[in-house]
Amino acid sequence: MSVSQEQLQALVDKEAIRELVHAYCNAADRHDTEKMRACYHEDAIDEHGAHFSGPAMDFIDALPEIQKTMRILHHNVTTHNIKLGEDGYAEGEVYILAFHQVQGEEEPFDVLIGGRYFDKYEKRNDVWKFSHRSVVADWVNVHEPSIVQLDHAFTDGALIGKPGKADPSYEFFSLFKFGER
Repeated sequence: MSVSQEQLQALVDKEAIRELVHAYCNAADRHDTEKMRACYHEDAIDEHGAHFSGPAMDFIDALPEIQKTMRILHHNVTTHNIKLGEDGYAEGEVYILAFHQVQGEEEPFDVLIGGRYFDKYEKRNDVWKFSHRSVVADWVNVHEPSIVQLDHAFTDGALIGKPGKADPSYEFFSLFKFGER
């Protein structure tokens, strides 16, 4: 079976888009606004429900305030449908499971969201980035108070994930850098 240059380019483009989506999830989970900014074109739009709707750069500027009560963020990509269009344009539907542990007024609570991102991607200067991202919630499971137990014997001796540069991944890895896609 022979593979054409067009088929190879389609594979390369789809993999670059997948890496973009994974970089976004990592940036969100680590509260890394510099890395998040690198995922969007300057004129991109982000629609994030009640949290924000408008220019993506304004959304990223608002993230520290939005995320300040989020003790744990954990995005998991499941199904990712990508359609390549013409002239460096593509669309994607990304299924996600996103866990949030949020510090409430008295105690933390958990929110597990099953949803999707509706994405529009553009390739400019040979780099794929979001030009429009919209969040869709399909279901939500809330636990008040939180049922997370990081001090359980099962996690003894394990590294514990944290938001920001305090996350153990930044000390462990030499190739992954805070703020870089």
